[in-house]
Amino acid sequence: MVQESIQTELFVTLVQRYEQNPREFVRLPQQTVDSSSARIAVAEMRNEGYVEEQVRGVVRLTPRGYQVYRSQPLPAA
Repeated sequence: MVQESIQTELFVTLVQRYEQNPREFVRLPQQTVDSSSARIAVAEMRNEGYVEEQVRGVVRLTPRGYQVYRSQPLPAA
């Protein structure tokens, strides 16, 4: 549950940055990098081809990740 929340939050942040500049990598906050749940979420997203990781904690959304996110229904508020 926590991991899904982290993954959703990461997707939202990365989509916003992707829409501004698809080539730009995002440096994750140190607290996120230090979180084992966040690292697992990033690893799963990377393994699925949704994100590209330049170095630990520096990621960007891939075109595939963007398309997957945009095709999903928006979460209820």
